[in-house]
Amino acid sequence: LFSYKFVDMTPSFLLVLIPLLPLIAAIATVIGGRRLGARAHLPAVVGIAAAAVIALSLLVFTARSRGHAETPRPIDMVTTLWQWATVEDAYAPAHDSHAAVPGTAVGEDAYSARPFSISIAMRLDPLTATMLVIITSVGLLVAIYSIGYMHDDPGYPRFFALVAMFVFSMSMLVAASNFLLVYVFWEAVGACSYLLIGFWFQKPEAAKAAKKAFLVNRIGDFGLAVGVFLLWLTYGTLDFHDTFSPDGTILPGILGQTRLADVSGYVGGIVGTAICLLLLLAACGKSAQLPLHVWLPDAMEGPTPASALIHAATMVTAGVYLVARSAPLFMACPGALVTVSIIGTTTALVAALIGTVQNDLKRVLAYSTISQLGYMFACLGTGTLLGFTAAIFHLLTHAFFKALLFLGAGSVMHSMGGVIDMRRFGGLRKLMPITATTFLIGSLALAGIAPFAGFFSKDEILASLHSKGWPDVHHSAENEHHAMIPDLPSTTSHRGTMHDVGYRGVSDASNLTNSHRASDLVGLDALNQPAVWKTLFWMALVTAGLTAFYTFRAVFMTFTGPLRIPDEAGNHAHESPSVMTTPLLILAIPAALIGFILFTTEGLAHFLAATPSFAAPSIVETATASVFHWDLAIQGTLAAALGIVIAAVGHLGRRSDGPQLERWLGPIRPFLEHRMFIDQLYAAVIIKPIQAVAFLAAIFDRSFIDRSVRFFSHLPLVLGSVVRRLQSGVLQRYALAGVIGVLAIIIFLAWRL
Repeated sequence: LFSYKFVDMTPSFLLVLIPLLPLIAAIATVIGGRRLGARAHLPAVVGIAAAAVIALSLLVFTARSRGHAETPRPIDMVTTLWQWATVEDAYAPAHDSHAAVPGTAVGEDAYSARPFSISIAMRLDPLTATMLVIITSVGLLVAIYSIGYMHDDPGYPRFFALVAMFVFSMSMLVAASNFLLVYVFWEAVGACSYLLIGFWFQKPEAAKAAKKAFLVNRIGDFGLAVGVFLLWLTYGTLDFHDTFSPDGTILPGILGQTRLADVSGYVGGIVGTAICLLLLLAACGKSAQLPLHVWLPDAMEGPTPASALIHAATMVTAGVYLVARSAPLFMACPGALVTVSIIGTTTALVAALIGTVQNDLKRVLAYSTISQLGYMFACLGTGTLLGFTAAIFHLLTHAFFKALLFLGAGSVMHSMGGVIDMRRFGGLRKLMPITATTFLIGSLALAGIAPFAGFFSKDEILASLHSKGWPDVHHSAENEHHAMIPDLPSTTSHRGTMHDVGYRGVSDASNLTNSHRASDLVGLDALNQPAVWKTLFWMALVTAGLTAFYTFRAVFMTFTGPLRIPDEAGNHAHESPSVMTTPLLILAIPAALIGFILFTTEGLAHFLAATPSFAAPSIVETATASVFHWDLAIQGTLAAALGIVIAAVGHLGRRSDGPQLERWLGPIRPFLEHRMFIDQLYAAVIIKPIQAVAFLAAIFDRSFIDRSVRFFSHLPLVLGSVVRRLQSGVLQRYALAGVIGVLAIIIFLAWRL
């Protein structure tokens, strides 16, 4: 499968090709885009398509490498391209028990100096393989869709260069095997996001939205930067994988098999919790979680394909990926874990409430994205194997059905002459049957209606939360019906080769107790109570009903009722061209079927269980990778059905500009329409004080700094004008001045004597 005559197509080589091909495509588009003209999309489409095919082949290879489904072999294949930087003896812990590097092998090595070594290394494991398939496949469909959507735009080549550059950056982010590289490409995808949000920079709204996204994400990125520093100071390395010193000693990576095998290999308490909370802050920035969610709705000012690619399916999932990848770090800090769930569930509910009254179709989907990302964080915080796999399961299904919905909204916007306010059009099912049908499929998946994709991933999220609130209810059933993920020999590799390394540790009750006791100092462990988890479960269930309501409210307002077309559409309102509807039809297939296939086969759950981060003993002992409970499924379905019924009562078949159901909300409606005044709160608490300080600084600058500079700049002119009067050119005056000077000297000397 991977061998050809001239090139050795090893998995390591193919892994490198996945980000390399989009990078080459981006460079080619920048250099030759203008010459290609209407075909400027070709490099990006071809490069991303090739990367998608390779990513799929690596997914198959990784799945086959893990072994039998009931005895998964954790896979950790690392390919080192080159050494970026090395500083010898950069980390030298003191000789005491608290400064020894946690998880270091044995003996004096625990106190020996370590180099600061940063290599350009890429990791292939089930989590990476899954993320790469999502990024490249969705990226390919969005790129194809953009051919029709952006065809008349003067920035046509620039758009495709940015899309290809984004796919490169995102692929490197999920494939990097080093926290510093993660930070580098974390910033790279942020730069691509900024450029795509502000793609139409002539529009003041787009430029403002791009700046807002950039500034809000700086807060999260600062958290990641400080977290990386703390990781280095705490663990003496930034590598995920184990490395070897010149004398052959294993240097444990932060997420390497050596450290994962030892429950005492991770720091808890204040330091460990601080690291986790800083990583969570970074995740909240990229994944638009409270309180850093305010940038995402405004980001809809960018082109709709960019919204589908970056702000629905891929970039915003970077925060989910970071927390999932760092799972062992969070497992050592239960207080940080429950914080993840609290933030996620609260974000999901708040965003869903705001989304119920939005009239801009893209903003409805934007708040839906924030809400669904909150769902993912909610189950990540459970700290169970089910929670971690459910989050990635929902990330995968959400990528397809939310990309479908965003592209469907773009199709509506394209046909309506740029109008996206749902109150100005309606009954479009008659005019746009393909868009209406595919949008309905995506809506059913988002609402969590069986057998569409979102139903199964949402059910697992609810199950993971329910298992924490009612731990005794499902424990026996899970052990009875689902195989335990055993603690088996792991598979690891360095520089592209594989070999077995046995786990060398098991759970240590005393270490766990000490870790929890130290974590109590932070004050977050008090939240890790069944009552809190029960509350979070009910919040998630209410969110499921709200999700179905705002989703089908958008469906009914847009596609049902009498046909209404805004004046901006003129006589050109029609179904989108095939280059735009084909990606919709393709995305509708996984939106409808992928959840059922992956859930019934349990293929994804067991596949992800072979990710080294999920194979740590503290996670393995939670046992279940996938679960189904009829009672939870019925509750979730009833909540969704109730939301759809209420939406139908208020909007099905009615004029979209007529009286809306939300009028019954009373004073709550303006509260939600103004996004709970969170933006206004930020303006009052942060922006206005900064503007006041800036105003005072400007006054000080003009009245003191500028005047001081002008004074000193004029001083030489004044002195020069005085001296200039002495230079008259009349010799008699010079002689008189000389005589006066000599007399002055004589008088001075006589006076001194």
